[in-house]
Amino acid sequence: MNAQNGTAFMPDEDLLNTILADLKRTVREYTTAATESNCPSVRQAFNELTMDTLRLQGDLYSQMGQLNMYTAPAKALRYDLDKQLQTAQQTQQKSQQFVQQKASGTDPYAQAPNVPLHQPNVTTQYYM
Repeated sequence: MNAQNGTAFMPDEDLLNTILADLKRTVREYTTAATESNCPSVRQAFNELTMDTLRLQGDLYSQMGQLNMYTAPAKALRYDLDKQLQTAQQTQQKSQQFVQQKASGTDPYAQAPNVPLHQPNVTTQYYM
């Protein structure tokens, strides 16, 4: 990108790294929006935006790699990947057990509530 006087606004590599970082941030934002969305059509829209942005990010990353502007991280060792996967699976299993325990009321420290459950007196309606 050249300014009016013929000098570069900023080096191409810096500009592309800035765009790449912004695409990564945008994917995080879209993913959060999709996760928190209550409306199926809005969720679908954010999912599509996420996938489109991931494609753009991947294309830019590939182009920068071909121009030697972006160095790929070192390859992960299979052992490290397996260990991370095992840890994630253990966390997921513990979380599921916790939820089942709380939902079934078999928690050894569970107490009966001293007040009845509150029913909401306002219903939320969504308009599209």
